[in-house]
Amino acid sequence: MIWQTLAAAAGFALLLAGAGVAVLRLLRGRSIGVMFAVVAVITVVATLGGVLAVTLRMLLQGDSRDVVLTVVAVGGIVGVGVALVMARRVVLASRRLVGAVREVSADGGGFAPPEGLPAELDTIAGALDEAYARLRAARERERSLESARRELVAWVSHDLRTPLAGIRAMAEALEDGVAGDPETIGRYHRQIGLEVDRLSAMVDDLFELSRIHAGALRLAPSRIDLRDLVADALAGAEPPARVQGVRLSADPGPPIAVRADPNALGRALRNLVANAIRHTPPGGEVRVSAAARGERARLSVADACGGIPPGDLPRVFDIAFRGETARTPTPDGGGAGLGLAIARGIVEAHDGVITVANDGPGCRFDIEIPLWTP
Repeated sequence: MIWQTLAAAAGFALLLAGAGVAVLRLLRGRSIGVMFAVVAVITVVATLGGVLAVTLRMLLQGDSRDVVLTVVAVGGIVGVGVALVMARRVVLASRRLVGAVREVSADGGGFAPPEGLPAELDTIAGALDEAYARLRAARERERSLESARRELVAWVSHDLRTPLAGIRAMAEALEDGVAGDPETIGRYHRQIGLEVDRLSAMVDDLFELSRIHAGALRLAPSRIDLRDLVADALAGAEPPARVQGVRLSADPGPPIAVRADPNALGRALRNLVANAIRHTPPGGEVRVSAAARGERARLSVADACGGIPPGDLPRVFDIAFRGETARTPTPDGGGAGLGLAIARGIVEAHDGVITVANDGPGCRFDIEIPLWTP
């Protein structure tokens, strides 16, 4: 008899559970409170069915059967009530979370995770807070890039217009025969060649910067010694330094092997050296040094520019930024302000960092990249 009773109760419970699963599947798009109520009702009805089967098998009669059924009914009512209360709390908490999400501004700002949420909803609120923080950072970067793009267009438009106007004026003078003596003609030709070289350099810088921003910069890393990199950079910078009246010195130190693209990293170093020469007054010194610090190598370029205003330090590597006061461009034109931005892109492509700080009579640019690991 016991096994028959258990089989009957189990069969009834399984049938009820199957019906409950079907109902929950139909209600999967409804409120979680409704689902809680369905689960509670199924549980109570299954319990009542089992107790009823037991009481009938045990042949309980009269008051005994009524007491058992009453106790089970009261327990079922209490269970359903508790389930409904908990469902209401979860629904209200979810509504508070939805309300906080709807109050978020377009840039991800203003999200305040509600307090007192259940653990699962609190985890969701924390994940939303992190997602909105990333969204705000992305929007900030987008605004910064848009501002830099506009500034770049303004700078490049100005810097291209000036040499083009000079070339046109000299070309028209040569064409109209205004410049008739050989000396003037030769000077105009040389000046046109210089302006064309300057324009070509600006176009090359723009192309390189576009490749960096598009993620199309392709490196060919190999094992190189920083001493060779420093020597090549100083050799190429010697003529403009001599014209500027600036002394070049180097402290390459012991052999320091790094894994890098010699052409790309060499360009970044040359940009820093050229920038230092451009802003160092005659009689000043530009010093290049290399050293190993832990698992990273450091290249440093120190100049005598007089220092960078503290407010400008965070913007030194921005596109087209050429600064003011101590960093005023020299009469040679000073490029389009892309050299430092290109240097940063190249260094970051090598998993490195580039920084600037005021040091002594000027400022110091530091490049840090990982050492060579066999």
